[in-house]
Amino acid sequence: MTVTVTNKVLVVEDDPDARIFISNLLTSHGFDPILAETRTEGLRKAIDNNPALIIIDMMMIGEGGIQMYQDLKGDEKLCNVPVIMLATIDHKLFFKWHKIRKSNLNGLKPDIYLKKPIEAEELIRITNKLIRTEAAEPVI
Repeated sequence: MTVTVTNKVLVVEDDPDARIFISNLLTSHGFDPILAETRTEGLRKAIDNNPALIIIDMMMIGEGGIQMYQDLKGDEKLCNVPVIMLATIDHKLFFKWHKIRKSNLNGLKPDIYLKKPIEAEELIRITNKLIRTEAAEPVI
């Protein structure tokens, strides 16, 4: 049996500086970043590239990050791909804010939630952990 391991990490981030920082960080640690600026582009690239991990800026314009997360978790091909959520506010405040606004998160919780600015070492440690866990399951 052959186990296929991918180092593809989809980064969906509308801030060009953050996108470049995360891309360079991932590349320097042996990952293959796939970059997207919008929810639509991110979903297309997720479907086309089958990444091992997806990093989403949850504060994209028009709740694009939330909608993308919902789309991913509702897609049978992508629903098991681990997701790291990034946002400029604390996770408790983020979820409380969306509850007050009645944003429909459908009780979905991220695999990991990181507050920006992200710590490089922490992002790499978590990325390694999530991809290693994903790669431990054989792909047939």
